[in-house]
Amino acid sequence: MSQDPRRAPGADLPLWVDRLTTEIGVDRALVDIDRILELASDVAHQVARPAVPVTLFVAGLASAGGTPEDVERILRIVEQHAAQWASGLDGSA
Repeated sequence: MSQDPRRAPGADLPLWVDRLTTEIGVDRALVDIDRILELASDVAHQVARPAVPVTLFVAGLASAGGTPEDVERILRIVEQHAAQWASGLDGSA
Protein backbone atom coordinates (compact mmCIF):
# COMPACT_ATOMS: atom_id res chain seq x y z
CA MET A 1 0.00 0.00 0.00
CA SER A 2 1.28 3.43 -0.90
CA GLN A 3 2.23 5.88 1.84
CA ASP A 4 1.30 8.84 -0.39
CA PRO A 5 -2.11 10.09 0.87
CA ARG A 6 -2.82 11.51 -2.60
CA ARG A 7 -2.91 7.92 -3.85
CA ALA A 8 -4.70 6.26 -0.94
CA PRO A 9 -7.65 4.00 -1.81
CA GLY A 10 -10.53 6.23 -2.76
CA ALA A 11 -8.29 9.29 -2.77
CA ASP A 12 -6.15 8.92 -5.91
CA LEU A 13 -5.60 12.63 -6.50
CA PRO A 14 -4.01 12.33 -9.96
CA LEU A 15 -6.89 10.11 -11.11
CA TRP A 16 -9.41 12.53 -9.57
CA VAL A 17 -7.79 15.49 -11.35
CA ASP A 18 -7.69 13.57 -14.64
CA ARG A 19 -11.39 12.77 -14.37
CA LEU A 20 -12.37 16.26 -13.22
CA THR A 21 -10.42 18.11 -15.90
CA THR A 22 -11.86 15.82 -18.58
CA GLU A 23 -15.43 16.29 -17.35
CA ILE A 24 -15.30 20.08 -17.08
CA GLY A 25 -13.10 20.70 -20.10
CA VAL A 26 -9.91 21.98 -18.48
CA ASP A 27 -6.51 21.30 -20.02
CA ARG A 28 -4.90 18.77 -17.65
CA ALA A 29 -1.48 20.27 -18.43
CA LEU A 30 -2.57 23.40 -16.55
CA VAL A 31 -2.98 21.50 -13.28
CA ASP A 32 0.32 20.96 -11.46
CA ILE A 33 -0.88 19.07 -8.41
CA ASP A 34 2.33 19.39 -6.42
CA ARG A 35 2.60 23.13 -7.14
CA ILE A 36 -1.00 23.73 -6.11
CA LEU A 37 -0.62 21.69 -2.91
CA GLU A 38 2.53 23.61 -2.05
CA LEU A 39 0.74 26.91 -2.58
CA ALA A 40 -2.24 25.71 -0.52
CA SER A 41 0.14 24.89 2.31
CA ASP A 42 1.72 28.35 2.06
CA VAL A 43 -1.67 30.05 2.23
CA ALA A 44 -2.81 27.84 5.11
CA HIS A 45 0.26 28.66 7.17
CA GLN A 46 0.83 32.28 6.15
CA VAL A 47 -2.75 33.52 5.91
CA ALA A 48 -5.31 31.06 7.35
CA ARG A 49 -6.64 27.60 6.58
CA PRO A 50 -10.07 28.88 5.57
CA ALA A 51 -8.35 31.13 3.02
CA VAL A 52 -7.09 28.14 1.02
CA PRO A 53 -10.21 27.16 -0.97
CA VAL A 54 -11.24 30.76 -1.54
CA THR A 55 -7.74 31.79 -2.61
CA LEU A 56 -7.37 28.89 -5.02
CA PHE A 57 -10.85 29.51 -6.43
CA VAL A 58 -9.92 33.14 -7.11
CA ALA A 59 -6.63 32.02 -8.67
CA GLY A 60 -8.57 29.55 -10.80
CA LEU A 61 -10.94 32.23 -12.01
CA ALA A 62 -8.00 34.47 -12.85
CA SER A 63 -6.32 31.60 -14.71
CA ALA A 64 -9.36 30.66 -16.78
CA GLY A 65 -8.45 30.35 -20.43
CA GLY A 66 -4.80 31.12 -19.74
CA THR A 67 -1.63 29.39 -20.78
CA PRO A 68 0.58 27.40 -18.42
CA GLU A 69 2.74 30.51 -18.14
CA ASP A 70 -0.30 32.60 -17.17
CA VAL A 71 -1.25 30.07 -14.51
CA GLU A 72 2.28 30.05 -13.07
CA ARG A 73 2.33 33.87 -13.02
CA ILE A 74 -0.92 33.94 -11.06
CA LEU A 75 0.31 31.27 -8.62
CA ARG A 76 3.49 33.29 -8.05
CA ILE A 77 1.39 36.40 -7.33
CA VAL A 78 -0.66 34.48 -4.76
CA GLU A 79 2.52 33.05 -3.25
CA GLN A 80 4.09 36.51 -2.96
CA HIS A 81 0.99 38.03 -1.39
CA ALA A 82 0.70 35.18 1.14
CA ALA A 83 4.32 35.74 2.16
CA GLN A 84 3.72 39.48 2.47
CA TRP A 85 0.60 38.85 4.54
CA ALA A 86 2.59 36.65 6.93
CA SER A 87 5.29 39.32 7.19
CA GLY A 88 2.77 42.02 8.03
CA LEU A 89 3.39 43.75 4.71
CA ASP A 90 -0.22 43.49 3.62
CA GLY A 91 -0.81 47.20 4.07
CA SER A 92 -3.34 46.84 6.89
CA ALA A 93 -0.95 47.49 9.74
